[in-house]
Amino acid sequence: MYEVPEPHAGWTFLTNHARVLAVIADNDHARIRDIAAHCRLTERAVQKIIVDLEGDGYLSRTREGRSNAYRIEPGKTLRHPAEADLGLTVAALLSLLVRDEQERTTPADGRHTGTA
Repeated sequence: MYEVPEPHAGWTFLTNHARVLAVIADNDHARIRDIAAHCRLTERAVQKIIVDLEGDGYLSRTREGRSNAYRIEPGKTLRHPAEADLGLTVAALLSLLVRDEQERTTPADGRHTGTA
């Protein structure tokens, strides 16, 4: 489980939606609690973001036992007209945000290690 880091004040380059999507791309079985801690958001905010992403077709989820498995639609075009006009996709965004597969390890306890 991620530890809750200090909150951030001021502007940033990424939206909370992009942060949540990046965490899910890194771990498609991530718990809302862990996503929230990693993104420095409340669990309720993460739930709303997931509903937004699902509603617009960027993300889908299926129930697997007591947890969710998420599937990202990598070919979906980004929403803002500046990116959409260029045909930039979710896959292009995530390629910048998500750790390389070879740099990641997932120990038996489910925690991610390595450099971001």
